[in-house]
Amino acid sequence: MTNTMYNIIDTHSHLFVEDFSEDRAEMMHRAREAGITHIVMPNIDASSIQPMLQVCAEYPDLCYPTIGLHPTEVKENHRQVLSAMKSQLDNSMQDKAAHAPFVAIGEVGLDFYWDDTYKQQQLWALEEQIAWALEYDLPIIIHSREAFAELYALFKHYKDTPLRGVFHSFTGTVDEAQALLEFPGFVIGINGVVTFKKSTIPETLRNIPLSRLVVETDSPYLAPTPHRGKRNESAYVMRVIERLAEIYLCPTEQVAQQTSTTAHKLFFC
Repeated sequence: MTNTMYNIIDTHSHLFVEDFSEDRAEMMHRAREAGITHIVMPNIDASSIQPMLQVCAEYPDLCYPTIGLHPTEVKENHRQVLSAMKSQLDNSMQDKAAHAPFVAIGEVGLDFYWDDTYKQQQLWALEEQIAWALEYDLPIIIHSREAFAELYALFKHYKDTPLRGVFHSFTGTVDEAQALLEFPGFVIGINGVVTFKKSTIPETLRNIPLSRLVVETDSPYLAPTPHRGKRNESAYVMRVIERLAEIYLCPTEQVAQQTSTTAHKLFFC
């Protein structure tokens, strides 16, 4: 589907991973054809920074990098990794003419789903990266899985600060959504999960203003129906927009415009 009326922002897509190595150019073309003008590309770990920056350099008018350490990548060497990332962030932000500046800190957060061996290290790493966001007045992209209580407790300390960002890939309850929206600078990221047949997100969203949402794909993961189980890509964000239009009982164009206006204000203003 081509959208020629509104500029759509995919706020979370890992298009630099090997899943796209064979057809990245074609995939980017499909994204443009779908009306996407900006793709925010969150970093994962130390090894993904250069591939991410290379793709952003190849598509400078479309792809925008972020920097951060994903919580599942927080290991024994997390302090060294974060120190190196901070140096790269400092250099980029201080010399914007020579380096494409990062548009956010992320993807960071807490994830205790598989293993909580490094729970305390994850908490420390998150606070360290929150400090980066505040230092450079950048939004932060938050990943949270099986960690809501800990995340909320930590974030309460930042309620009166300028901290802002996205609670990425939200799949929680109404109460959790309303708790997160107590933080005025934050919005909720909705992706293909909202299209799944047994998803509870539609009911949750009926209690959340459309103005507090942004759309994302999390490519190559979480492809929306009817592509579920296959590789996701940025063009499929239109399926998310269409489902939100059904939930909010409004035109697809209104969802595209509102979510992109919110995303642009967060990442590009």
